[in-house]
Amino acid sequence: MTPGPARPVKQEKPSLEPVTNLPRAAAFMVTAAFLFALMSVMVKLLSHSLPNAMVVFLRSGLSLLVLLPPILRRGLARVRTQHLREHVVRGAVGMAAMYCFFFVIAKLGLAEALLLNYSLPLFIPLVERAWLGEPTPPGIWRPLAIGMLGLVFILKPGLGLFQPAALVGVLGALCAATAQVGVRRLTLTESVTNIVFYFSISSTVISLGPALFAWVTPAAGQISVILAMVAAGTVAQLMMTRAYQLAPAAQVGPFIYGSVAFAALFDWLLFARHPDGLSSLGTALVVGAGILALRGGRVTRVTAPAE
Repeated sequence: MTPGPARPVKQEKPSLEPVTNLPRAAAFMVTAAFLFALMSVMVKLLSHSLPNAMVVFLRSGLSLLVLLPPILRRGLARVRTQHLREHVVRGAVGMAAMYCFFFVIAKLGLAEALLLNYSLPLFIPLVERAWLGEPTPPGIWRPLAIGMLGLVFILKPGLGLFQPAALVGVLGALCAATAQVGVRRLTLTESVTNIVFYFSISSTVISLGPALFAWVTPAAGQISVILAMVAAGTVAQLMMTRAYQLAPAAQVGPFIYGSVAFAALFDWLLFARHPDGLSSLGTALVVGAGILALRGGRVTRVTAPAE
């Protein structure tokens, strides 16, 4: 009887060791970046006729339906938790980030919306310091300053071009950073399956009320767009998880910024939208700063914050 339990323990150990297959990890992450950009296209198309609250609920609720069958096959006993409050807090903050992100997609260009969402690495060290009392990683202040300057160029305050929706995007990135730090705390005691499962439940429950209040029955032609949104977001999440299994976050994380390039391409091809000079400069600064922040010091693994 002793060899039986010992075997699974030995099999799990290698998965905890850092794996450095960067080419494969980069391929998975670039694929995830493309799918996240594609999901954003679906969100923008749906936002023309459906309220933001409904789009968020459909994204959460249908993802939960996809997740439930494998969970039920394994048995609900496998997802019992003693940290329900922490899961609910993480879910609430994550949902706030998703509401902000989907709102910004409807109001701004896809590239700007995704870029603001992926500015969350700039906020993670600040949230960790304020919430967990952890010391700020050395050398992080330079990329933070560069990234904040980039956000100023995108927000353009005082130039008559300022768009309040961009501020919602920054708020969403801050919420996403807080959710990521919450995930980091949960990983100390909870499995990845538990974290994903409880986030799916809490996000569905939280978004149900606003969705019912603003309910509009989707047209038959929108069903395929809704399913494409859920499929793209779910597969992208799986691709990103696989990428982080194959290489450290500091090496593979920056590839997620490819979604900004894909989104800019979709903006141009589908919506005939082009960024102005200040936004382009701000984009370059935020992407560069995000990469520096990911590569420098301790960084929480960045999952798709609001998808």
